[in-house]
Amino acid sequence: MSHKIDADIVVVGAGLVGMAAAVACAKLGKKIVLVDSKKPNTQPKSTEPKSTEAKSTALKKGWDERIYALTTSTVAWLQALEIWHDVDENRVNDINAMQLWDEQGDKLVLQDSDANLANLGVIIENKNLHNALNQQMSELGVTVITDATCDFLENSEQAIKLHLLDGCCISAKLIVAADGVDSWLRGQVGIIVKIKDFKQTAVVANFLAEKAHQNIARQWFAPHETLALLPLPHKHVSMVWALSTEQAAELLTLSNAALAEKVQVRTHSELGNLNMVGNALSFTLQQQTATQLIAPRMVLVGDAAHQIHPMAGQGMNLGLRDVRQLVDLLTNTHAMQDIGETTFLRKYVRARQADIATMNTLTSGLDALFASNSEILKRAGTWGFKQLNQQAKLKELLIKQAA
Repeated sequence: MSHKIDADIVVVGAGLVGMAAAVACAKLGKKIVLVDSKKPNTQPKSTEPKSTEAKSTALKKGWDERIYALTTSTVAWLQALEIWHDVDENRVNDINAMQLWDEQGDKLVLQDSDANLANLGVIIENKNLHNALNQQMSELGVTVITDATCDFLENSEQAIKLHLLDGCCISAKLIVAADGVDSWLRGQVGIIVKIKDFKQTAVVANFLAEKAHQNIARQWFAPHETLALLPLPHKHVSMVWALSTEQAAELLTLSNAALAEKVQVRTHSELGNLNMVGNALSFTLQQQTATQLIAPRMVLVGDAAHQIHPMAGQGMNLGLRDVRQLVDLLTNTHAMQDIGETTFLRKYVRARQADIATMNTLTSGLDALFASNSEILKRAGTWGFKQLNQQAKLKELLIKQAA
C-alpha cells in the first residue's frame, strides 16, 4: 500500500556515517527519515549503571573484527552530540603513542606528551559506536525504515522524492547519500567515480598478546605492505594487514595458530606470543573518489563520496568530517534558507574538497613511497623517519595534525 512521508532530510544508508548524519541533523530540530536496505540492530542500550559482573560478562563477548581509530577531534564532536554518553567505554582503548617501523627497521615514535595532548585518539569497535548511535536515534525520534529497496527519485524545485519499491514515497528538502562505495543514489544521478586499485587486500583479526601493548598503536611498513597492531582493552590488539591480494589469500587459508605465528614473526615478537581471538576477515583495498559531491538536492558523505587506503586509519574520521561540515552549514542557515538549493550545497563542496584531496594524496603517496623499488625513495623514507625523531617541533606538528 502506497503512503507518503514528509521530512526535512532523508538519509539513505544506516552505516556509522549515515546514522551520525541522522543524529546530528535531528539535534538541529530537523525531521529526519533514515532509510536502509538492511535491518539494523535497534535494541536500545540500557541506561542502568553496569555492575562489575555485567562488565566482566560483556568483555567475554568476542571483540568485533571491525574497529576504527577515532581522532581526538572526532571524539570531541561525538561527545558534544551526546553520542559518546551511550558508548561502552569499557570496550574503548586510548592511543597514547604511535610507533612506526620502515623496512630497514628504523623506528619513528610519536607520543601524546610530545604535543601536550591527553591522547592521540581512541580505538573503538564498530558495534559499540553503532549501538550508541542507535540509542540516540531512538531518543530523538528519528524515523527509521529498514529492509527498504529504493526504486526511483523524483526531483522538483521545491523537494526531492525518494520512492521505495513498496510504494512508500519520502519527500524532503535534502537527501544525504550515505549508502556506501556502491551508492545507488550516486548512480541514479549519474555521478561517476575515479578508482585507483591498489591490488591489495586487508586481512583483519584480533589477538590476545603476551605483553601489554601500553596503549601504543604499532605499524610496520614494507614495499606495498602495511601491518598495524592497534590497542584494545586487556592486552588485546586488532590487526590490519594490508598486502597483495595473492599474499592475503594465502594468509586466509592458515589456521588461527599459524596466522598468529605469521603475525608474530612479521612484528618481530614486539608483543610476545599472540593468540588469535575470533575469526579473520578481509576486504579489497582501493581508492575511490566521486567526481562530484553534490547533485540537485543531494549531498554525498562517507564512502559514497570517497574511499581511501586504510594506511593512515583516517577513513571513518574523514566520513564523519563530511557530516560535521554539513551540520555546521545547516547550523548557520536562516529560517527561510532552502537547504537543498544548489548555491547552499556548493558551500559544502568548497569546504570538503581540500580535506578529501589531502587524504587521497597522503594515503596513496605513502603506499607509493614504500612500494617503490627506487633506492633514492627508500632512503628518503628512512631519512624522513630519522629526521622526524630528531625534530621536536616537526613531531609536534605531525601529532596535532593526526589528532
